Amino acid sequence: MTWETIEIAGKICRIAAADSPACVLIQPTGEHEQAHLAEEAEQILQHAPCEAAFVSFPIADWDQELSPWHARQAFGEESFGSGAGATLQWILEKLLPALRSQLHLPENIPYILGGYSLAGLFSLWAAYQTDAFAAVAACSPSVWMDGWAEYAALYRPKTPHIYLSLGTKEHKTRNPLLRTVKERITEQEELLRQGGVDTVLEWNTGNHFQENAARTAKGFLWCIKQVEEC
Repeated sequence: MTWETIEIAGKICRIAAADSPACVLIQPTGEHEQAHLAEEAEQILQHAPCEAAFVSFPIADWDQELSPWHARQAFGEESFGSGAGATLQWILEKLLPALRSQLHLPENIPYILGGYSLAGLFSLWAAYQTDAFAAVAACSPSVWMDGWAEYAALYRPKTPHIYLSLGTKEHKTRNPLLRTVKERITEQEELLRQGGVDTVLEWNTGNHFQENAARTAKGFLWCIKQVEEC
């Protein structure tokens, strides 16, 4: 697997792609995830049922750029920002056209958005905003965020396939916000099923900080399989 680095509208993106990919995977990536990104991409590209392109783009301010609205954090005094809208706009208006041009992609190629933790919540939120993604992988998403449960109950996603996952010990904490995550993720799965979305909730052994790359890879692989079966 070889990586290519491309600057797209001010962001240095990393791309690992087959010559003729049948789908494109897109992941917002924080600095803390860079060390395991190659491992994740290799696992995906080796086990995917079709040729794929894996694209990661950097997130400089994790709590600002991926949060859909201002909300309290689980730790610390600073609140989440509200930059998710600008990040999604950049994906739709800058990243996707650039990828189509530079990778010579067909117009109808399916795009799959995914991420871990707050990037997982961003991906899940994006599924409610646009039909640009054929599938979304929301891996250990921050569904404990204030306002998310109410938002998800009011609106229906525009993405037909959504993968959810959570660690079996993520709710076992003294933090009152994080303690709600098991209840929230099961509510999210039920809402998606009631809304006719093809979904699955996969439980991973351990807490939030174990095998993040492998967990995200599993989410992308499920999404690829669903898209390929359509």
